Amino acid sequence: MTQTGPPLQLGRMHMPLRALLVCLASFVLAACVYRIDIQQGNLLDDEDITQIEVGMTRSQVQFLLGTPMIADSFHRDRWDYAYYLRRGRSSELTQRWVVVYFDEDRVARIERDLALQPPT
Repeated sequence: MTQTGPPLQLGRMHMPLRALLVCLASFVLAACVYRIDIQQGNLLDDEDITQIEVGMTRSQVQFLLGTPMIADSFHRDRWDYAYYLRRGRSSELTQRWVVVYFDEDRVARIERDLALQPPT
């Protein structure tokens, strides 16, 4: 006993509907995807930054702020601390950049809250 004609055609008619439902379901599920927070660099708390004073040693600065994000071998007396945070789907960014300059292994000056783009 074999089937002919109509059931096979009926199955083919449902194919575009199935494809449409699969596409619709994938779009709905894609909207529900969790976006993680993207955090890069050293977390720079205002409390820690204000504790940095002229005359402190490198080890004291490193204890408060952590290992510098950028320790340039061409500029040994400069430590850069950069921080970047984007929360999930939010377009809000938190960016900070602090530069600590040393003279004879002691803090000479501190530049706070610079634009995250270095000058060219």
